[in-house]
Order: sequence, then structure tokens, then C-alpha cells
Amino acid sequence: MVLLRYILSNLADMIGLTIILLVQAAGAFWILRVPGTRWPAWARRSIVALAAISAVTTVLAFALRAHRVMQHVSPWWYGWGRGLMLAWALFTILFIAAYLASQLLPRARPEFSAARRNFLRAAHAALFTAPAAAIGYGVFIERLDLRLREENIAIPNLHPDLNGLRIVQLTDIHLSPFLSVRDLDRAVAMANETRAHLALVTGDLISTAADPLDKCLDRLRYLRAGAGIYGCLGNHERYAGVEDYVEQQGAALGMRFLRKKSEALRFGDAVINLAGVDYQRMHSHYLSGVGQLIAPGALNVLMSHNPDVFPAAVKQGWDFTISGHTHGGQVRVEILHESLSIATFFTRYIDGIYRKDGKTIFVSRGIGTIGAPIRLACAPEVALLKLCRA
Repeated sequence: MVLLRYILSNLADMIGLTIILLVQAAGAFWILRVPGTRWPAWARRSIVALAAISAVTTVLAFALRAHRVMQHVSPWWYGWGRGLMLAWALFTILFIAAYLASQLLPRARPEFSAARRNFLRAAHAALFTAPAAAIGYGVFIERLDLRLREENIAIPNLHPDLNGLRIVQLTDIHLSPFLSVRDLDRAVAMANETRAHLALVTGDLISTAADPLDKCLDRLRYLRAGAGIYGCLGNHERYAGVEDYVEQQGAALGMRFLRKKSEALRFGDAVINLAGVDYQRMHSHYLSGVGQLIAPGALNVLMSHNPDVFPAAVKQGWDFTISGHTHGGQVRVEILHESLSIATFFTRYIDGIYRKDGKTIFVSRGIGTIGAPIRLACAPEVALLKLCRA
């Protein structure tokens, strides 16, 4: 039973590790098998050695997440060491994809014109430099490119006194070696510039128990909103064992983290019934007992870190659900007009607005990163949600 619980709790990591190792092995096999006969023995040995080093690096990156390993490594080395190893794993996958794509391009032959030969050489060079350029852009530029995202949330039969009400959301902060206090201060300042009526923090303030939780809470208390600062807790608060502490310390600093609780917020003659829940574990019985928090006649708004609760929230009657958790996929690739990411394999609610039976959920990309310090096609954001009548 202990082994089964361990496997289930680390299933996502195990699936990711298996996929990466299989891709790396298949890529090395393909490179050796197809053009290998044209390569000298030293080159073939180098490819095998590089593949082995890459596999060991990838396994080590995943092993660093284990608690028995983490306790012997400083947070900085744990964060950046594991992050760069995972970035290397992603680079190897992109490089293999570039290599396979290069096999589809014709080679520059002597009988071709000079212009065509130059074009083909440039195309091959671009293919092989693209993975390094993409990783560098994701780590050093897009990961830090914090943006304000504005969305209109259409609510059927919205009370006139709530029309135009502004809710600002910060989520998945992950204050850690990958996100500095200065970066968080930028997000708070951006949120305050919206002059929102309500500020929400929807979980994952940190990544591990070694991260500076008190600094995160101290900076979040500078959020400004007319109706106050409210929040819910994410999976990383649970993993770090700090759920009670966040609730208590947050309250001491003027922030209310709602844990299977609701609070009535009055705006003119209208009422928002704002509720929050702790992290809802994947494939569990979502929102058990939360339906009793519904308030007839009010706009019922639910904060849940995990967006997978949306179908259950719709059944219970929550008008608007606000979530995070997915980071918008964090690293996304567009293939045949479809956006693919690791989150695609775990949930259908990844980024943005989804609707069902007149109810709405918004899923934010969040601010920080987890695993590897990289974002691609998925910039970090502070979300400003404006209620409007459908």
C-alpha cells in the first residue's frame, strides 16, 4: 500500500520522466541507425555517451524532487539545479524534433544553384539553432514578461450594481529561486494599478517548504481593493504542510483565505457570495459538501485552485469559478491549430474562459513557474476580470 500511494502521488512525474527518456532513447537510436554508417566510430561513441549523460541528468532532475534528496540540498541549488536539468531535457526533445525535421529537407547538392544551396544550408542551420533559441527565450525573456490580462466575464441576469465590477487575480506565484521578491512586487503594483473592487489570490504562493512563505505573505498584504483581499489554497501549500499557517498569518495581515467557507460581499443592492476551497486532489470527489455554501439570490463565486472542479461547480450552481494551477501549460506548442502542453494530458481547463450551462470558469496562467524556469507561448499574467451582463 505504501508503494502504491507513492506511485499515485508521483504519477505525473513518473509519466513525464518515462516520456522524456523514451523520446531521448528513440532519438539517439534514430540518429545512429539512419545516418550512422556515414559517421566514424568516435562520433557514434560520442552520441551514445551524450545520450547516457542526458538520461542520467533527466533522472537526477526528477530525483531532486524527492524529500529525502531535497533536505540535503539548499533551496537555490535544488531549484535551479533541477530546473536547468529539466530545461536540458526539453532541449534534447526539441533538438531531436529538429533533427527529424532536417531529414525531410533536401541536402544541398552540387547541381543545385548557388542560391538554392545557400537557402538549404540556412534552413538546416536554423532548424538546429531553433531549440537553443527557444529555450533561451523561454528562460530569460518570456518567463519574466509579466502582463496584465483583461477579460470580460459575461454573467446571465447579472445585477446592475455588479455590472463593471473589477476582480483582480494573482495565482501560482511560486515565490522561489525562479521568482524573486522584486518580481512579486511588480505583480502587486500591476494589480493595484487596476483599482479593482476585489483582489483574489488563488493558491500556490510557494513551491516547497523551503521557500520564503512569510516574504510572500508580507508582499501580498500590499494589494489594494475596496472589498478586501481574499484567497484559497493550492496543492503546494498542502505539499509544504502550511495550509493552517497561511490561513492564520494571512488573517493577521488582513487577507482572508477561505477554506470551505463563504463570505457575503455587498456592492450597492447586490451581493457576491464568495467561497473558497482547499486544493481538490485530481480525480477525487470534487467539492464534497461545498454546495451548502450556495446563497440564493446572490452571485455565487467560487475560488478553487484546481479548475477540474468546474463540472461539479456547475452542478452545484456556482455562477463563476476562478482557478489557476495549470500555468496555462507553461510550455505550449501549436500543432495544426491545436495548442499542446503537458497540461493537455491532465485537464481540459488549461487557460482562459470556459462555459457550461450558463456558468463560467476562468483559468489564469499565473505568475511563477514550477519544474523548469521557463515559459513558452504562455507569458505570466495578472488577470483583471470585469463582470458584465450576458
